Order: sequence, then C-alpha cells, then structure tokens
Amino acid sequence: MKYNNDQVRRRDRLLTEARAREIVYEAEYAVLSMIDEDGMPYAIPVNHVWDCSSCIYVHCAPEGTKLKAIAKHPNVCLCIVGEVNLLPSKFTTEYESVVIRGLAKVGLNEEERMRALRLLINKLSPEFKQLGEKYAQASFHRTEIIKIEVSEFSGKCKTVHKTN
Repeated sequence: MKYNNDQVRRRDRLLTEARAREIVYEAEYAVLSMIDEDGMPYAIPVNHVWDCSSCIYVHCAPEGTKLKAIAKHPNVCLCIVGEVNLLPSKFTTEYESVVIRGLAKVGLNEEERMRALRLLINKLSPEFKQLGEKYAQASFHRTEIIKIEVSEFSGKCKTVHKTN
C-alpha cells in the first residue's frame, strides 16, 4: 500500500502513515464509494478488514447494488473515520480520516473468501471465534467477499489547540 498525501490540500493536517495504518486496521466500519451501473455515485457503510498487506476485504450478500456497480466500475474509494471530537463552542470538529483508493474484485476462490471471513471474525468478534467459524461455514453459500486491492491511501486530521 502506497501512502500518498500529495492531494491533501491542507499540508498542516497530514496524518502520519503509522496512525493512518492504525485507523485502517482498527476502525469498525468505513464508507465504500463507487459509481453504480447507471453512472451515479453510490456510497454505503460497510464492515471491513485489512490483511496488513495490500488488500481490504468487505463482506456482503451475493447480489445487489454494490456488486453490480463493481462489475461495471471496479475503481472504488473507501473512507474511514478515526477519532472524532465535536467542539460546538468553537464551531469545528477534531477528526482523523483515511481515504483509500483501489480496485475492487469479486469471484474469489473459496479459500480466500473463508480467510477474509476469519479475518473479519477475528477483528469484529474476537471473543466468539469458534461460534464465528460455525456461522461462517453455515452462511458461506450466501456470502460474497469484495477484495479491494489498494493502490494508495492518504490520511488527514484536525486538532484544535487548547487556549487558556
């Protein structure tokens, strides 16, 4: 995964690569954005898991808008939000965010699909691994996995300095 902040306008708000990777790894959900089959923008929240290399996995039903969109336009964007702190009296928000760009693929072999499901279980339900394994096996036939091969990612944050 290439960390590339060249397109971030506010150079004073760059997130370190190390923190960006933590957010990708730890965040519980992201917003997957794509172009639907009619050429319109389409974004939807998803659970994701990073393989700690160059791929992000997302699970979904074996049919639907996401899969139709990816079949026609496989380039996608994933936005992940880290820490957020609303500051109403200052009319601003402190935040961290990571934007990932990549190529989405479906139709993975059974071994990779099951590996992705296990990664999701380990991330989102670590205290229920045995039960998660049974559930994954039982629902495997009605689960699709989207693999996002990450081309690059960037990170941005805003911190408000406290004044006395």
